[in-house]
Amino acid sequence: MNRPLESEYAPYYQGYITHVTEDEILPVLRSQLDALDVLLNQVAPEHETFRYADGKWSIREVIGHLIDAERVFGYRTFTIARGEQRNLLGFDENEYMLHAPYDQIELEDLLSELRLVRLSNIAMLRNLDSEAWLRTGMANDAPVSVRALAFIMAGHVRHHMGVLSQRYQISGAG
Repeated sequence: MNRPLESEYAPYYQGYITHVTEDEILPVLRSQLDALDVLLNQVAPEHETFRYADGKWSIREVIGHLIDAERVFGYRTFTIARGEQRNLLGFDENEYMLHAPYDQIELEDLLSELRLVRLSNIAMLRNLDSEAWLRTGMANDAPVSVRALAFIMAGHVRHHMGVLSQRYQISGAG
């Protein structure tokens, strides 16, 4: 599957797409699960709720955000692949976090949930035909293709792995 064209997604997502240098997206989506496990295996339980600054998310909340975003991107992928043309609403990740109990959930359980959601998305993507991959719909008042959403999913995780490495000083993010 070729990389998405810039016309297939809003400029907001360019940074996420740029994080993905590979052309074959399904292996990237799969390998990120193991990379996250390796990266976060280094975090001691007492540091899972660490915040690098006031008002910033904890490590657990970052993973919770990845779960939330993966679900949203997966829903968008599913509906657009099925031909939905109505605009799909955006989401406010900070508002979602206000109503999420992620700091009360063990990191291991959060990673398990993320793995299940991601594997479900991979299975869905693997079973799409070539027409569905190129199908475009509207999300957050902007056009987006199924192909772009797959790259956005991967780029979003890479972005946050970089944040975990740089801001939370967890080594080995990639």
